[in-house]
Amino acid sequence: MASRAPVPLPPRKDKPKNAPAEGRKRRALRVIDNLVKDPAVEGKPQTNISRPVTRSYCKQLLANVEADEKKGKAFTSTLTARSKVACEVANKPKDPIVNIDAEDANDELAVMEYVDDIYKFYKQTEAENQILDYMGKQTDMKGKMRSILVDWLIAVHNRRQLTPEILYLTINILDRYLSMNLVSRQELQLVGIASMLIACKYEQHWAPEVKDFVYWSKKAYTREQILVMEKSILGKLEWCLTVPTPYVFLVRYIKASVTPDKEMENMVFYLAELGLVNHNIILYNPSMIAASAVYAARCTLSKKPSWSETLKHYTGYSENHLKVCAKLLARLHSTAAEDKLKAVYRKFSNPDRGTVALLPPEKSLLAAASSS
Repeated sequence: MASRAPVPLPPRKDKPKNAPAEGRKRRALRVIDNLVKDPAVEGKPQTNISRPVTRSYCKQLLANVEADEKKGKAFTSTLTARSKVACEVANKPKDPIVNIDAEDANDELAVMEYVDDIYKFYKQTEAENQILDYMGKQTDMKGKMRSILVDWLIAVHNRRQLTPEILYLTINILDRYLSMNLVSRQELQLVGIASMLIACKYEQHWAPEVKDFVYWSKKAYTREQILVMEKSILGKLEWCLTVPTPYVFLVRYIKASVTPDKEMENMVFYLAELGLVNHNIILYNPSMIAASAVYAARCTLSKKPSWSETLKHYTGYSENHLKVCAKLLARLHSTAAEDKLKAVYRKFSNPDRGTVALLPPEKSLLAAASSS
């Protein structure tokens, strides 16, 4: 068989190896060279593009790096630090706001979807129902008499192991009634007993009976007198018992402290109950009392920071807003051991309450209180 002749291939038009490739742009080099104009695209006008880095900035950056190297700083660490600043990483807040409800996502009773709206409503309601200072209107009683009554109510509440909600609602009912009606000193304890009876019926399934209150008061009042006063209070308050007390805010704000320990929780309630005894506490909203108790407790126990962005977010109060009320609580803390009214002090001197009443008060708050 005859062999075929090889078919000649068309000649190659090789380009020189070092010849520049047409139509290619070395964008990386162009960025480094800091060109400020992009090449014109066919059919589009040429536009100027502002670059974040200029030639002068490059020179300054290199000069700063050389200066840092002379000081002994590593080249990599210097560039990393400068990159963080450029990316605004270093400017992020050191104290981010924590979502305190995240762990309750699967708890239906926590009503995570509505809890923020609920507390907004509480804030609005407390502003609308602010109790005014009524001591100037009461002709037969003074602030000290109210303090004696509240001290006795706290002792009864603690002895009978009633729920915390009952105590705070009792004081709320008492103060609202006294702000609306003149009361003689002979009837003052009767108002307190009837207020606690109403609070027990509202907050507890198995409330104490009227005869229990007759016994606790050492038969100072009859069953009929207590029932008549109960009716008088409910009529004056128009049966409005669903009100925000300091307790509902205390529970929320303690949670906003983020992983609070039992000692801090006891200290918060200790300061809050000291405030209940003092008649000057009616000048402050329930949320203010609660937030100030948390702030004063954190200061007393040297928690850092004393007031976080998370607490500010959930309470709506800054540290400066709380200092006046916190000073009052710190002053009450400093005099509790010598005060004649010792129900709260004895209650929180018990090991079951962490003996927080025996801890010294925060000196900075006391110094501020004495200078004001």
